[in-house]
Amino acid sequence: MKTLYDKSVEGRTAFSFAFEGDTERALAAVPAYARSEVKRLPEVSELELVRHFTNLAQQTYCVDTGFYPLGSCTMKYNPKVNEVLAGDTRLTQRHPLDAPEDNQGVLQMCYELKELLADITGMDDFTLQPACGAHGELAGMLIIHAYMRDHDPRRTRVLIPDSAHGTNPASAAMAGFETVTVPSDERGGVDLAALDRLMDDTVAAIMLTNPNTVGLFEENIVAIAELVHARGGLLYYDGANLNALMGLIRPGDLGFDVLHLNLHKTFATPHGGGGPGAAPVGVKQFLASYLPVPVVVRRGNEYALEDDRPGSIGRMSAFHGNIGVLAKAYAYIKSMGCDGLAAASRAAIVHANYVKARLSAAYPPAYDRPVMHETVLSAKPYDKYGVTLLDIAKRLMDYGFHPPTIYFPHFPPFAEEVMMVEPTESESRETIDAFCDALIRIADEAREHPELLTSAPHGTVVTRVDSTRAARVVITSHRDRKES
Repeated sequence: MKTLYDKSVEGRTAFSFAFEGDTERALAAVPAYARSEVKRLPEVSELELVRHFTNLAQQTYCVDTGFYPLGSCTMKYNPKVNEVLAGDTRLTQRHPLDAPEDNQGVLQMCYELKELLADITGMDDFTLQPACGAHGELAGMLIIHAYMRDHDPRRTRVLIPDSAHGTNPASAAMAGFETVTVPSDERGGVDLAALDRLMDDTVAAIMLTNPNTVGLFEENIVAIAELVHARGGLLYYDGANLNALMGLIRPGDLGFDVLHLNLHKTFATPHGGGGPGAAPVGVKQFLASYLPVPVVVRRGNEYALEDDRPGSIGRMSAFHGNIGVLAKAYAYIKSMGCDGLAAASRAAIVHANYVKARLSAAYPPAYDRPVMHETVLSAKPYDKYGVTLLDIAKRLMDYGFHPPTIYFPHFPPFAEEVMMVEPTESESRETIDAFCDALIRIADEAREHPELLTSAPHGTVVTRVDSTRAARVVITSHRDRKES
């Protein structure tokens, strides 16, 4: 597809300041930051400009146009009604610096959302401030750090299973902890013997993702909780995979003391694209005083922002949460209800196990046991045909599907060429069958016509690119593009 620079014709313009013949006045009408770039902009008519960007938009793959099987990401479809409600002018025209008495509706929504999340997770109190999953992790680890500072400052280490979410080590390190890896056992869970050896009086907490990064439920979670608590540590729950548990199991009932939730994955805000996000952090009561301030509270029939929290880790954002995202989550939970959330989790689990069953013959699973919301499969058998997992992912694009997550996770260490598929509860059986059929056909092609895969994709606007060069040569301008 041609770029706007390719379509540029000297003298054409999409607008005019009516300063023909007066270059000085025309340039003065252009913002100062853009004046140095004026001569480098493409010259096209308004019609060409509109058509160019409309055609680009029509070529953009999104959840409204196709299936995203990205493992770990929970790229599910979210009802548009939640977007409409979050865009209500009665919400969007409020300002966080308005007096609390003028923002009672917003504060009530935030307070009720806190209560709903506490009920779903088994926690006692929440902050709604963190803006993304890693931000929530950091807030949770700072809370644990502050608690240990006050109660047992010897505890400066955090245990992180090799099956944990990838951002966990960085979040713990940013909070001031030393991180220690806990290996997994042959069934994909935490190795209890290794945990027993590592869990000493220097350990502040263990960070767990459950289900873990390969979609397996931690079978020994009760034993883990008892061991860690008996030796003075805390349990942190990474809620990235709560989409498999909501309405079925409450992390707080399993022994977790702190958790964060990805509202932009599990509760109705589309995930991806760099935002927006929200990651409320929930705690048990003994940690509530450490929550970031202000905390939304109810006093009689009124709602307020409470700043009096001894030991608080302070603010985690400029105001008290990403209100648009919180509103979508509130609407989603209220419309789904307890039964709806549980049904969504069950559907996600059924879909993932269905994909695993249909594809296991062609792509061996990393673990031959039931999975939760996602499954990890290997393309290693096709190495002998000169076909890599990357080739398979590229070929899948020719069948009209976005590729699943590939070469992630690093765990399990014995599995190679792995892809992680998360079908989510929002997809139909017909869509999932078509996706599985495509991967099975690609497996046949790998054996019979490997050249189709090694040069794929063939039918996309952009075909196979030199990924190494793309990573090393950064194009920052039209001149760079022409020279490269």
